[in-house]
Amino acid sequence: MNTLSTPETAAVLDRLFAAADREEADPAPWPLDIPIAEASARQRADALAGEYMPISKPAGRLLYTLARHGRPETIVEFGTSYGISTIHLAAAVADNGAGHVWTTELSQVKVEAARANLERAGLAGHVTVLAGDALETLAGIRGPIGLLLLDGWKDLCLPVLRLLEDRLAPGALVAADDSSFTSMADYLAYVRDPGNGYVTVEFPVEDGMEISCRA
Repeated sequence: MNTLSTPETAAVLDRLFAAADREEADPAPWPLDIPIAEASARQRADALAGEYMPISKPAGRLLYTLARHGRPETIVEFGTSYGISTIHLAAAVADNGAGHVWTTELSQVKVEAARANLERAGLAGHVTVLAGDALETLAGIRGPIGLLLLDGWKDLCLPVLRLLEDRLAPGALVAADDSSFTSMADYLAYVRDPGNGYVTVEFPVEDGMEISCRA
């Protein structure tokens, strides 16, 4: 069973990836008067509410494979956007026959779009989309967390990891997308320090994905 290949799920993913490709080919200019690095998370979320910022197709298949193999009861995602990565995780949960995905998104525009995309893909029942600041929405998530995807604002990946760290199951996987970005330096330094309890490797999908095991 591979839900990713079912007509309804494949159609949604094809549409979303095609829209993201068009966006990448003709990117919109940054709309605010201040540099993006100086904007708050809320300002960035509102200014880029129409931007897909997706994982790549190989990264999606990687996430699906990891979730199928590990069969985690609880999957947490930071950074839903339009739901491309969420659909891959939810498909794995559906095919495993157990588990649930908890995902969080700051942009209300994207929250509504992601929920609609999950509904069209036939996967809404496997996902809870939380609206708001991840440091608040994820504070009440109960462990053990078997798989954590960090794909929101890069400067918040380490704070979100630290927030959830005591709820990671032994052997839990943490996947951080866009590991090649300079804004991921603090995060990478943390998970690559053996003293912090991870075994980690960079996986060569587009823009890199750091995959860390909670050892």
